[in-house]
Amino acid sequence: MKQIREIWINIDPFSLQSRLTIGTATFSALVLGSLATWLSWRMQQILVDSHKYNIEQIAKRLPQDVQIYSEMMQPETGLQKAINNLANTNILLWLKSPDNKILVKSATLDLVSDTKVAELMSLTKMPIKPQVYKVNESYFVLCGSSVQVQGKLLGELFVVKDITREQKMFLGMVQSLAIISVLAIIILTAAIAFYIQRSLQPLRQLNQMASVISAEDLGQSQLSVKNAPSEVKELAQTLTMLLSRLSQSWKQEREFVSNVSHELRTPLTIVHGYLQSVLRRQNNLTQTQQEALETAASEAERTIRLLQDLLDLARADSGYLYFQMKSYVLNDLIEEVVMMAKKYSDRIIKIESKVDRIEVKADYSRLKQVLLNLIDNAIKYSEIDTPIAFKLNQLEDRAIVEVCDRGYGIPLQQQARIFERFYRVDESRSHTTGGCGLGLSIVKTLVEGMGGSVSVQSKLGEGSTFTISLPMYSSAI
Repeated sequence: MKQIREIWINIDPFSLQSRLTIGTATFSALVLGSLATWLSWRMQQILVDSHKYNIEQIAKRLPQDVQIYSEMMQPETGLQKAINNLANTNILLWLKSPDNKILVKSATLDLVSDTKVAELMSLTKMPIKPQVYKVNESYFVLCGSSVQVQGKLLGELFVVKDITREQKMFLGMVQSLAIISVLAIIILTAAIAFYIQRSLQPLRQLNQMASVISAEDLGQSQLSVKNAPSEVKELAQTLTMLLSRLSQSWKQEREFVSNVSHELRTPLTIVHGYLQSVLRRQNNLTQTQQEALETAASEAERTIRLLQDLLDLARADSGYLYFQMKSYVLNDLIEEVVMMAKKYSDRIIKIESKVDRIEVKADYSRLKQVLLNLIDNAIKYSEIDTPIAFKLNQLEDRAIVEVCDRGYGIPLQQQARIFERFYRVDESRSHTTGGCGLGLSIVKTLVEGMGGSVSVQSKLGEGSTFTISLPMYSSAI
């Protein structure tokens, strides 16, 4: 029961399999239901028509028999004899006068229960054409006609035939037919669902193969499905060609970013050097000229950092970002980073370490760049009078570094995207702080390149905590 419930919960009503199954099952149910209904109606018509014919013949014959018997005996006696001759255990007859009094009735009426006789004889008028009538779980075919002898109207003849046995047999057959139809629909639906599931299996395989393709695998991806319909094979070929075109476009984009970053960084470095040189000889500069040159030098330096970040990301995408992995004491590196940060800012930066000495296997310069980016991010997005904390800890074979601030915080719905390139939580605040949306993307790329991971926990108005997990150095390696 539990497995059936889980299967039912996992059914997607909007999937192609569900739609095809429901559509074909509904069509099959309509066809089988219509066929069963028509068969039932036709069988009922055949059953009733055969009884109707007998009733009509009796209604036509009685006046003739009465005419014959009336010539040989008294009219009342001839009428009774004619009715008794035509009646049997299943056929009941009686004659009512124009003033609704029973003149004569068949002896077979005495064999029927009193309640049924009372209800039947209470009828004041019979239908001219035979009709089926239900009385206390019994079924009768009714018909009536006027009886005239020698041009004189004797009354109205009531002819009733008991078809209870045949009708119940017919209802039993209809019930069996309904059960068989329902079972046939269920079996047919199960067979259709199984067939559709097997038919859609190539599409599922194609989806699974496409879902595991990454940006690095675009050029080598070959989507092919064995024993698949020709339409699915054509779709796989089209997707393979699409992935090839995407790979070429992705490669050209990375090469363009790398080339542009490399070509622009050199002249900008030269321009920045000349600006710094002029600023060092500022005796002949006016205050306005000095401010303009300082602004130009600051913007040139920021652009150089941006180009360096783009170049690093392009190299990482191309697989040309190399790491010199060695053993370093993480405590010493963090103290060095904190000293550098205090030199360029007046912020309170604390170090909280639960372990005196933590050795990690990392690239010294890359890890230093990561920590500087995180502390720079904490300084930009927190108030001046709030402290920033570095927390060091060891968890099994991993070194944990947490950079905590008490800044503005990051909305929950945006925390999963802050490591994307050029993504900024607040555009207006990013312009004032000089951010371009690449700092955290560089952090993620460098940390993962050293075998680590980075995550964030943040709450609006309470600050953010960036957590870095790095593999610890082991002498057995």
